[in-house]
Amino acid sequence: MAIPVVDPDRYDEQLAAKRDRLTADFARFAPPPLEVFPSPASHYRQRCEFRLWHEGDDLYYAMFEVDPDDPRQKTVVRLDDYPVASRRINELMPRLRERLLDNPVLRHRLFQVEFLTTLSGEALVTLIYHRPLDDAWEAEARALERALDIMIIGRARKQRRVLTRDHVWERLDVDGREFVYQQVENSFTQPNAEICRSMLGWAREVTAGSGDRDLVELYCGNGNFTIALAENFRRVLATEISRTSVASARENLAANAVTNAQVARMSAEEFAQALRGEKGGRRVAELDLGDYDFSTVLVDPPRAGLDDESCRQLSEYERIVYISCNPETLAHNLETLTRTHEVARFALFDQFPWTHHCECGVLLRRRT
Repeated sequence: MAIPVVDPDRYDEQLAAKRDRLTADFARFAPPPLEVFPSPASHYRQRCEFRLWHEGDDLYYAMFEVDPDDPRQKTVVRLDDYPVASRRINELMPRLRERLLDNPVLRHRLFQVEFLTTLSGEALVTLIYHRPLDDAWEAEARALERALDIMIIGRARKQRRVLTRDHVWERLDVDGREFVYQQVENSFTQPNAEICRSMLGWAREVTAGSGDRDLVELYCGNGNFTIALAENFRRVLATEISRTSVASARENLAANAVTNAQVARMSAEEFAQALRGEKGGRRVAELDLGDYDFSTVLVDPPRAGLDDESCRQLSEYERIVYISCNPETLAHNLETLTRTHEVARFALFDQFPWTHHCECGVLLRRRT
């Protein structure tokens, strides 16, 4: 892994390179002009993790730079600040290090620190150890919480000590609306909050005018899109396999007073089988699939993209909203999906500036 080098003066240049690459790579699908959503040039990640490197009496945050010619060779890079991370994380980094330096209980065999922050400044810090955590550790950690105005979780083998709570509440203003999201420690959340706002706004725009039809969402996570899109549809059925994410999504539906959506714990494959009548049981029966009139499917798959059977399933819907964190697998899937659908909207969300990664959004409409 290469540690991103942040140079705000060159931000437009790096974004233009991504735009040009995506435009060329997807030209064969005849998309409309690419919509580009820029990120803040620095301090854009709301969550980060660092190794805690011990050298004698000193300790510091570290990441590893991998030798591209020999991936087995890694160089330890000291980080006193990290321009990629949110301003709240950068403000906390030196203050936390100073407290740890002077506290033998908290620093003993501490090897990793994880930060989870919000735009409003909430901060959850996870301290991970190579030793059991006892009451003496908890007493010192609670004092540290008060001193830094943070929440702390301690982790060690077969241990997880939550001192205040295991989540933060992110608040995102989108189209003049505020959406609130419970974001749980050690679970997936969108790392770039400003880009997440752009993605939600774009998804709301491309699904507008669907009020009398229904949405099905695959890989819904903590309900990030579910909540923002619910008012565009009569009903929403979202599926997710992670137990933690399902619980968080349901909490978020309640927190946002969304009453026309439900979240089912099942994989995309299980859901496809249920739609075909190949999978039954009480859990499927409770979904009342016959009461839905799905016009649109939203899918936000892992980096591996979708398999052929999942693409065939998506092709049955009139509209497909495909959010992708991997343009290569997106292009592979579009080879199949564009046999039945045309690309109506195409977007680049610069979720990870200063890296080669691109987040894309595609709206596909069934060909007439």
